[in-house]
Amino acid sequence: MEFVQNFPFICIILSLFSGPLSSVLSGKKAKWWNAFVITAIGLMNIAVLAFVVSTGEPYVYRMGHFSAPWGNEIRVGILEAVMAVFFCVTMLLCMLGGIAEREEEIEESKQNLYYIMVNLLLSSLLALIYTNDLFTAYVFVEINTISACGLIMIRQNGRTIVAATRYMIMSLLGSGMLLLGICFLYSITGHLLMSNIQQAVWNLHETGMYQVPLLVAVGLMSVGLAVKSALFPFHGWLPDAYGYSTVSSAAILSSLVSKGYIFLLLKIFYRVIGFEVIKDSKVIHVLFVFGIAGMIIGSIDAIRENSIRRMIAYSSVAQIGYIYMGFGLGTELGVLSSVFHILCHAATKALLFLSASSLTEVSGDSTSFFDLTGAGYRNKAAGLAFTVGSLSMVGFPMLGGFISKILFAQAAVGHAYKMLPTLIALAVSTILNTVYFLKTVIRIYTPMRSEEKKEKQYKLVTMGQQPVKSAALLCFVALNLVLGLFSQPILTLLERGLSMFA
Repeated sequence: MEFVQNFPFICIILSLFSGPLSSVLSGKKAKWWNAFVITAIGLMNIAVLAFVVSTGEPYVYRMGHFSAPWGNEIRVGILEAVMAVFFCVTMLLCMLGGIAEREEEIEESKQNLYYIMVNLLLSSLLALIYTNDLFTAYVFVEINTISACGLIMIRQNGRTIVAATRYMIMSLLGSGMLLLGICFLYSITGHLLMSNIQQAVWNLHETGMYQVPLLVAVGLMSVGLAVKSALFPFHGWLPDAYGYSTVSSAAILSSLVSKGYIFLLLKIFYRVIGFEVIKDSKVIHVLFVFGIAGMIIGSIDAIRENSIRRMIAYSSVAQIGYIYMGFGLGTELGVLSSVFHILCHAATKALLFLSASSLTEVSGDSTSFFDLTGAGYRNKAAGLAFTVGSLSMVGFPMLGGFISKILFAQAAVGHAYKMLPTLIALAVSTILNTVYFLKTVIRIYTPMRSEEKKEKQYKLVTMGQQPVKSAALLCFVALNLVLGLFSQPILTLLERGLSMFA
């Protein structure tokens, strides 16, 4: 075995044990240790990606070299490595972009606690990406839930405590359904290792045995992860959780946490149940309907909001609807479109939350649209970043969001029953995206009247005053351009990853 093949396990363990280590460090030292850990893990995952691309084959890493059922496994392919690299890059930029706000909003004595949660969150995301054991995935789902809840309530004010409580209640409901589904699946297959379960499920599918318990298990796991990833109508916890937490927390929660659950669901579809069995079930039809509903209802809710952060939060509901709609099409291209949209949404949503934070900072810390008038002139870097993120969500050419919508439309064409609903939903959702995003862009670039300038006297911020945050914003802008301008090689890589995913 090549040494680089140990890196996924090392990454999970390194981030897992960095949490307790951060507890004995000061806030400043924990901050730099966290940045070092994320960077090191990102570099190791880049090496893993280069290795699996060069070999063209996935590989299995056995814990302690014991096979199932006594041992546990990590399975690494192109798609897993791409997701791990992208998650590390996104988390590092989110953390760098929110440094100033964290130091202001979090008590000094609790700052190292924040980095404990971030390290545990990264460990759980990597485990969800790489693990080949279904129960291990459940364990790290719970670690993910607890860490995310800590990130929400770290500010210790009334709104964040209520938001964290609502998040915990809904998330535990989803976790319970996931666990019940795993128990049903274990009872009819006798396995927890994903590859072993798939073989047993295929045998049951061929013989026609236990079809109802199998459908119940798939339904429970799908709905449980849909609840945790805020698919409509299970999204009630999301606006407060994203709208009132620190900017780093909002960026990480919107761009990474929900995507970790969605990626686990993708693994269940491909590696646990088998995509052919999933297509024969009715579950994907349910996900398709709720995905389309989320695309429309989430956008309508965003239009009705008067707070920029809550508007971006409701936009996430719509974008998660896109991903589930792609799964619901039940085609390889539909799944590929959803996987690409996971990358686009992660890069864009973090960009929007970070830039919105800077715009509110130069608007008297107000998130109201009226107070944001002219904010794009008071912080030019944030104004540019928010504009690029908005255009990407609308589907402007040269940006990642445009490629996503084109892919979804192509995936729907030729589908007997789902083509027309998909194309209509894409058109309506794009119009609604344009309404609330471009309305905000127009607002931040509308000059203030002279009497308003004298009355409010908002401060101006240049890139030189916030070099780290400005650099993070520009990196996210570049990432969106890369996803738009160089989509073909990225799609080819993702397609290769999906082909070896099962």
